Amino acid sequence: MTVGPLVVDVVVTFFLAFSIIYRYINWRRHHVIVKFAVLTGWYFSFLIIFVLPLDVSSTVYRQCLKKNNVTDSENTTSTVCREPWSYVGNDLYLHLWHIVYWTSQCLTWLVLPLMQSYIKAGDFTIRGKLKSALIDNAIYYGSYLFICVILIIYIAVRPSRYFYGQNLKTIASSASNTWGLFLLILLLGYALVAVPRSLWNASKKGYSLNYAYFKAGKLSLEKLEAEEALDDVLETLLGVKMSVTPGHPSYKNVETILQKLPMELQDRMCRRQLPDDAPLDTPSEKALVRLHRQVIKTLQTYHRTETQWTILVEKIFELEDIAYNQENRDHVFRPTFRPVRPALLNLIYTPTIEWYWKCVLQNYILKLMAVVTGLLSVAVVWSEVTFFNKEPVLSLFAEFINLAAASYDYATIEVLSTLVIAYLCYCAYSTVLKIKFLNLYYLAPHHQTDEYSLIFSGMMLCRLTPPICLNFLGLIHMDSHVIKTHIMETYYTQVMGHMDVVPIISDGFNVYFPIAVLAFCLATYFNVGSRIVSWIGFHQFLGDEETADLVADGRAHIRREMRRRQRVEDSVNRRKAYEERLQDSTRYRSSREAADERVQPLHREDSGESARAVLLRDVEPVDYVETVPARRFTQGRNQYYTNVELESNENSVHTHTDDTLLYQNGSESIIEPAFGYQTSRDRHGLPPRGLFDDV
Repeated sequence: MTVGPLVVDVVVTFFLAFSIIYRYINWRRHHVIVKFAVLTGWYFSFLIIFVLPLDVSSTVYRQCLKKNNVTDSENTTSTVCREPWSYVGNDLYLHLWHIVYWTSQCLTWLVLPLMQSYIKAGDFTIRGKLKSALIDNAIYYGSYLFICVILIIYIAVRPSRYFYGQNLKTIASSASNTWGLFLLILLLGYALVAVPRSLWNASKKGYSLNYAYFKAGKLSLEKLEAEEALDDVLETLLGVKMSVTPGHPSYKNVETILQKLPMELQDRMCRRQLPDDAPLDTPSEKALVRLHRQVIKTLQTYHRTETQWTILVEKIFELEDIAYNQENRDHVFRPTFRPVRPALLNLIYTPTIEWYWKCVLQNYILKLMAVVTGLLSVAVVWSEVTFFNKEPVLSLFAEFINLAAASYDYATIEVLSTLVIAYLCYCAYSTVLKIKFLNLYYLAPHHQTDEYSLIFSGMMLCRLTPPICLNFLGLIHMDSHVIKTHIMETYYTQVMGHMDVVPIISDGFNVYFPIAVLAFCLATYFNVGSRIVSWIGFHQFLGDEETADLVADGRAHIRREMRRRQRVEDSVNRRKAYEERLQDSTRYRSSREAADERVQPLHREDSGESARAVLLRDVEPVDYVETVPARRFTQGRNQYYTNVELESNENSVHTHTDDTLLYQNGSESIIEPAFGYQTSRDRHGLPPRGLFDDV
């Protein structure tokens, strides 16, 4: 008996959960309570996944002891049953599952929903936010409370059932697991087909690029709608700001709303002009609460679409680079925009290695993963359809566990259990986190995920993991209510309990409903759901004419984005080249001045040079170039710049100032940030560039 493997699982799982969630959480901006609650939800969900296989191997050992009528202490001397290397006695797993399971249930049904409603509440006080959160959740959980009341009445009136606290706990856990099982079957019915298919399609770069163009076309529409909604909110907020002056009782609440806006959006709001018919009446407190809630929701949608657009554009650029570089015969990867990487990584991940990885190996690895996950999906579907049949054993996973248990191969039991549970969880998690339910939830890497989406992810992980593990125990015939045989169950099953108090659920729904996963898989394979959703109005990538239009629209948006980035990159490169020339000329002048200092001064007795020449030489040279802030003034609709330096070529004119870079190219004008610039002090005429470079 040793606790080493359990301790290692607990520690490694924590670092795994922390490293994954670190990609999404903004540790500086998000509240510490949100970070702690979400990290706890993710950690406990992952802990169930990686510790349950140890419980399974321990249960196999305890079943062997019971079958041979020996105790743990007697087996130590007689060695009738081989003890697992990870075996832990003294009911340690039972106490661990009590803490993990009930903590995660409290998080998913009480704490996290209240936090989620609290974040989106528009009230200006803690008490008001809590009141709105309670009302929001009371409405949401009204249906669940109604079902629980019916179940309690059903238990109380049945003469063969005893109404006591254990039954109430069983009702709570079983109701949660039944709800989770219903959602799990829907998710698995889609993901068991979608995961292998997506991996196989990802190996086809042409398909992936067209699909990315399609997503860009859809996302551009969502992005445009989010910007229009933001403009409407900014216009309303500007009217409120003008109507509520300092000293007004609602001025503090208006300032609270304005603090939600980033500085660039506040400047954008101040530059707007209200229409003549805009109302400037002082809003009531309820109107400010509604406006505050609308601002929070609009900003969340706006930031989500901006983040999605940035990530999607980078992905499309990479796919285009791969398609272009596949024709390179020198086997060197040349990207359109060179990513910024650490110097050590550039030494290891050379352009040649990058070409072989992205243009050759990646496709084969994706196809291999598609085949492996496809076989695993087939095994899951077959086991889901046949796991309730005890004799003969038709479930593949139950047969594998029985074969490993017969030879006391506990390592195989733990590895196989971890693999199957992890795959089921990946299918469920990846699907639920991709669903854009009301366009509110999206997990964005690089610390770009908002608090609302983070709380949703923690809540769904806590709700889905227990039924996934309970379903897995049914697949391997370690649930006595599935095989209808009294056996020694895992400690995890003892904590979760059974729905004995409601036979129609325990004997019907929980056993036979998983068979429906086959129907959902067939519907996903033939794209039935996608066609229905597309027919309703939500566009799907099906290859029809409407899809082609969105692909073309997305490709046009990407072309414009690429031209914009190239112009920005060209301006940065020109700026760097100018600074390098300026530094070279400065170093050249400094070297000449240092050489002059080393030469002994000439006097009238040593040379025929006049004293006036000596005095003129000792005078410091005049620097004709200095930094002068550019000034901008507006006249009508035109903007004029003073103290600027112009660059021109045959296609465009670039105006450099300290704060703005204006491109004029035909009818297209793009204003972008620029760096500080060296300007001439002569305001009457601008000298040609490079006039004094050789001085």
